[in-house]
Amino acid sequence: MSDERRMAANERNWNARTPIHAASAYYARDPESWFAPFEWADLGDVAGLDVVQLQCHLGTETQAFARRGARTSGLDLAGAAIAEARRLAAEAGVVVDYRHGNVYDAVSVLGGGRFDVVYTSKGALCYLPDLARWARVVADLVRPGGFAYVVDFHPVLWSLGLNPEPDEALLVRYDHLEGRGAVERDFVRTYTDGPPLPSDRTHYEWSHGLGELVTSLARAGLRVDLVRETDLLPWPRWSRMVRQESGWYALPPDEPRIPLVYAVKATKPE
Repeated sequence: MSDERRMAANERNWNARTPIHAASAYYARDPESWFAPFEWADLGDVAGLDVVQLQCHLGTETQAFARRGARTSGLDLAGAAIAEARRLAAEAGVVVDYRHGNVYDAVSVLGGGRFDVVYTSKGALCYLPDLARWARVVADLVRPGGFAYVVDFHPVLWSLGLNPEPDEALLVRYDHLEGRGAVERDFVRTYTDGPPLPSDRTHYEWSHGLGELVTSLARAGLRVDLVRETDLLPWPRWSRMVRQESGWYALPPDEPRIPLVYAVKATKPE
């Protein structure tokens, strides 16, 4: 099967997920709560800047950017998600320019060299088969002096599995590194609360190492300024995780400290 067909299956899968997510308690949260404690310090003041979130799904983070004064856009593969994002933004009274499209077509959909910040958030990159191609698209979207900011689940967490197993142990179950192609998933339920998926359950994911990401951004002509790793998660992946002052969760102090989320900031030279 070609990657194009796999991405088409992912589009159908995310269209099926969208109404479940839109009605879930999981997504009924303040948009600010989706950001890691360090993100706004890394991003800086976004007021008056042109910001786009790629693979924005329901547009939760885009609302936060708009509230902070950014001229904000969002792009997503699933047309149903874009429709919900527009509805939710209108209900919240924020203005966001949402576009439906494949991330690899982002320059033709959004326009090249337009953005001060290109933002990609948690759980996005695993749905992309070619990270080098993605990085070139990102570099084409950023205007000189602007930057890309990626914050995603760490490859260590992907290798342990995003969803709890019965033994709740820290055991490696999946690839940490890239290179072995797509993994087919067929899940009855999505990661939120709510009913099972009614159809289009099959989707595809690709593993990407942190080294692959950093190298792809650098080879696309961006200067990597920051690589950050944290032991925090926005939800308690293991039931024994402890809620922190930030509202995020960490493993208990007597357990190993492992990276669960990372951030990379890369600037386009002027």
